Amino acid sequence: MTKNTAEFATPTILSFEAKLLCSDAVMRSGNWQEINSPEKWQPIRIEEKSVRGTKSHWQAGGSEEHKDHAKFLQDIAQANPQTVDNAALPFNTDTLQVSWTLRVLGNLAQSSACNNPEYDKKLSGLITSYGEAYKFDDLAKRYAINIANGRFLWRNRVGADDVKILVYLDGGNVPLEFNAYDFTLSDFDENSADIYTLADAIKDGLSDTTGEKFTFIKVVAFSKLGNGQQVYPSQDMNMEKSEKGKVLYKLNADADNEIAAMHSQKIGNAIRTIDDWHSKADKSGPIAVEPYGSVTVRGQAYRPLNNGSFYKVLENWMNDKEPTDSEKHYMMATLIRGGVFSGEKKKANK
Repeated sequence: MTKNTAEFATPTILSFEAKLLCSDAVMRSGNWQEINSPEKWQPIRIEEKSVRGTKSHWQAGGSEEHKDHAKFLQDIAQANPQTVDNAALPFNTDTLQVSWTLRVLGNLAQSSACNNPEYDKKLSGLITSYGEAYKFDDLAKRYAINIANGRFLWRNRVGADDVKILVYLDGGNVPLEFNAYDFTLSDFDENSADIYTLADAIKDGLSDTTGEKFTFIKVVAFSKLGNGQQVYPSQDMNMEKSEKGKVLYKLNADADNEIAAMHSQKIGNAIRTIDDWHSKADKSGPIAVEPYGSVTVRGQAYRPLNNGSFYKVLENWMNDKEPTDSEKHYMMATLIRGGVFSGEKKKANK
């Protein structure tokens, strides 16, 4: 008799399309009192500058007992010149504007690729039953709070005098308004009427089962940082190994039209930072939903393979081991994230 665990092993082809589609975010400058005057906001440019820094990274020879200690002392006393990109508010403006859009898709029960029809049918049924039982209420609310609290601003949120978030739903002209500092980054207990309005719009998109409807959201955030203050676009990986120490992301190659920007991946990472269901959440707080709970900046995976990972929850549920509510929420949030979740290909016997 074939065991269920063998019958419902993860297929060698399994993928889901992302359901939260964020645009890049563009950055403009203006003054706080001109929030309602969009024509007065100007693109933030990225400027290149050369600086004479010091050497602060670890180097061998730092110990007095080390044979190269004298060379080490001589080396660290030398300047460390470097060329870097920089972005800042002009001195006649005090506020950063960050704007981006979000398209929320549904039809989650339909995988984009699966080479095991029986597996695909059962998984589709589990997703459908989740949608009927939970209505995507908890997930939609968490996504809504991460928009309202301005988590997507990252460092541009820190130390601001004020942060306001305007959210336009499906092309509407009257936005929902949120004071980002009214919301904590550590939990999702907020119950205001506007949060539920935004959550309902997100839920409507996720709940669509036809694959023909979606929710469109425009977000415009304002962070009052102070005249001339530095702002933080995304940093590009320096794949070409140029001499520039820091390369910031910008849209449009034409220097006359370029504008500092943040990667869509960075915005999306912030919106899906809702996983406080993992075992170390009391210390780490919410993390972005990932199959292994990976947080690269901390060098940790909070959901190892057999300890709450997406694949473990999926395997259990597919083989009739009922997950907890939080495990179900986590699994659905991972599918909403999208990605390739294929299992291992079995090697042929020689």
